[in-house]
Amino acid sequence: MGKLLLIEDDAALASVLSLAFEDAGHEVIVAKDGLEGFARITRDRPDLVISDVNMPRLDGFSLCRRLREAGNLVPLILLTSRDSEIDEALGLELGADDYVAKPFSTRVLLLRVHALLRRKQAPGSAATSRGVVAAGPLRLDPERIEARYHDTPIAVTLTEFRLLEALVARPGVVFSRERLLELARGDESVVDARLVDTYVRRLRRKFEAVEPAFDGIETVVGAGYRYKDRGA
Repeated sequence: MGKLLLIEDDAALASVLSLAFEDAGHEVIVAKDGLEGFARITRDRPDLVISDVNMPRLDGFSLCRRLREAGNLVPLILLTSRDSEIDEALGLELGADDYVAKPFSTRVLLLRVHALLRRKQAPGSAATSRGVVAAGPLRLDPERIEARYHDTPIAVTLTEFRLLEALVARPGVVFSRERLLELARGDESVVDARLVDTYVRRLRRKFEAVEPAFDGIETVVGAGYRYKDRGA
C-alpha cells in the first residue's frame, strides 16, 4: 500500500478519513493546513496527497499551484464542499490529478486513492515492461512517469501522463472523452467527460512551450481526440 498525506483542518473529518485509510492498509500522515502540508510533502515524500481546498493559511488550490510550479508532481486529490464544474476545472487546470466534492463516501474516496496509486506503481503493467515509448520527437518513460519532447523534459502529472500514453500508443485512433478518462484515471467513477478537455488543454500548453506550432493532439469534433501519426 502507500504512504498518504492528508491535509485537512477539520479534525473530526481528518480522524475519520485517517482510520479509513489505515484500515485499508495505508500509512497516513496528517497536516492541519496547506503550509504544514507543503512542508510535510517536502520532508516525508508521500506517495499521494489528499488535500482539502478550503483551509487557513494556504488553501488547496494555492498548494497545488505551488507544488506544480516547484516541479513537484506528487499525485494530488483535492476535496471541497463547493460542488461546481468551475471549481473542479480550476483544480485540474492547476495540476490536480483528481477532485472529490463533499459530501462523499469514504468508499468513493478510497477507490480514487487506489486508482491513483495503481497508476503510479503499476510494477507489472504492460506499459512498464515495454520500456520507453517513442513517437517522433516524443519519448515516454512509463516506469519513471517522464515525458520528453525534442529531448526537453515535459513536467506532466500522473493523470496527464496516462492520458498522453493512451493516445500515443495508438496514433491516429480517435478516443472518446469517456474512454480517455477511463484510461487516464483508472476507475469508472462518475465525472463529467468534458474534464478531459482540461487535461488536453494543459498538455498542449506544455508542448507549445517547447514547440509553439505543436499540433500533435488533435480534436475530432463530435468524437474526441487522437494523437497525430507523424508517419501519415
